[in-house]
Amino acid sequence: MEGGAIAQFLPLILIFAIMYFLLIRPQQKKMKEHQAMVEAVRRGDQVVTQGGLIGKVSKVKEGENEIEVEIADGVKVRVIKSTIAQVLNKTEPAK
Repeated sequence: MEGGAIAQFLPLILIFAIMYFLLIRPQQKKMKEHQAMVEAVRRGDQVVTQGGLIGKVSKVKEGENEIEVEIADGVKVRVIKSTIAQVLNKTEPAK
């Protein structure tokens, strides 16, 4: 009788394993890569926000969850770090 119970749950276990490797694991990897990208943002980088704004980072507030982005000459906005979608141009670190 035990073999029959395991055989009944085997398809569910296989479906869960397939879902994990095809959906959950890639999503976790993508989240880690995004987090690393956000943490590596520094002053002078050109970024794109999830709202579609393109600007240059003018100030990174350490310890806080926001940065200041200049979107035009003299126009600066405060942006939550996690809303950065892409870093277009990286600046070289100061030596």
